Amino acid sequence: MAASSANLSLLSKPSTASSPPHLLFNLPKTLSANPRPNTCRFKCSAGQTGFFTRLGRLIKEKAKSDVEKVFSGFSKTRENLAVIDELLLYWNLADTDKVLDELEEALLVSDFGPRITIKIVENLREDILSGKLKSGSEIKDALKKSVLQLITTRGSKTELQLGFRKPAVVIIVGVNGGGKTTSLGKLAYRLKNEGAKILMAAGDTFRAAASDQLEIWAERTGCEIVVAEKDKAKASSVLSQAVKRGKEQGFDVVLCDTSGRLHTNFSLMEELIACKKAVGKIVPGAPNEILLVLDGTTGLNMLPQAREFNEVVGITGLILTKLDGSARGGCVVSVVDELGIPVKFVGVGEGVEDLQPFDAEAFVNAIFS
Repeated sequence: MAASSANLSLLSKPSTASSPPHLLFNLPKTLSANPRPNTCRFKCSAGQTGFFTRLGRLIKEKAKSDVEKVFSGFSKTRENLAVIDELLLYWNLADTDKVLDELEEALLVSDFGPRITIKIVENLREDILSGKLKSGSEIKDALKKSVLQLITTRGSKTELQLGFRKPAVVIIVGVNGGGKTTSLGKLAYRLKNEGAKILMAAGDTFRAAASDQLEIWAERTGCEIVVAEKDKAKASSVLSQAVKRGKEQGFDVVLCDTSGRLHTNFSLMEELIACKKAVGKIVPGAPNEILLVLDGTTGLNMLPQAREFNEVVGITGLILTKLDGSARGGCVVSVVDELGIPVKFVGVGEGVEDLQPFDAEAFVNAIFS
């Protein structure tokens, strides 16, 4: 059975009594797709209206039940900020300047950034001196409220915006080593568990191991995948064929991987524009989301990357990874405030379920417990 492009081929695995035929696109070796129990919360059909809206909301609701994962994921940042509780425990008006100076230092160490830190501290100082805040607990509550307001004001659309036309197309971009392919696999797992039919596209055509890595995720999640046969194939061609296949075969979401690139490499950044245009020719309005994966351990150093990617392709949301291994969780606030781009997911562990939909309130409670 041949696909419409010379660079892509469609292979069908023999059917078994326990599972229907599983379609795989040009896999170099045989992969076994283990039958998975039907645990999704609803099924999608072509005529079902509002599917993508409900899908985004269900994922967000699921995040609220996974608060413990977020709480444990930000443990290092919370340890950094634990000094605030000690400072406020015996707070009195005479010690205001000293306490606020130390609070400022704690926020800076956790990568809240100078501008945001000064803004928070000065607002607290004003409210303390005016008599609005009269106790340590009131100061702590005001601090949490201030941080929450910063996040929600500048980055309120944290749900996936998948539009109304199938297939929805999501492109994952970022620099090398940020966790793009892993994030895509974990996102596929979440969407598949909510009943969406997922097609992966291996658009990272520069790194030889990238397709292999994505094929493993396809097998692990029970999703189908399109890969290029030839080395150094154009990423835009792979993504175009994947979206075309997704449209022809009734997939709900096409998740597109891309090659890691430095934000300073102009030619590689231009390739992302080609990818964006290619999928838009197949499905009007695509891509629905362009998600930038940022390594949380880099803290505020991620800001130049985010600015450049946003300028080139227009980033719609952020995935912040490896935050469980970092004490710099304040960068979440900085990135949202500086760029006005919402954080959609945060990586808080190595497990398949540890890519958590971002919930601002849960985040604030996790770092200021």
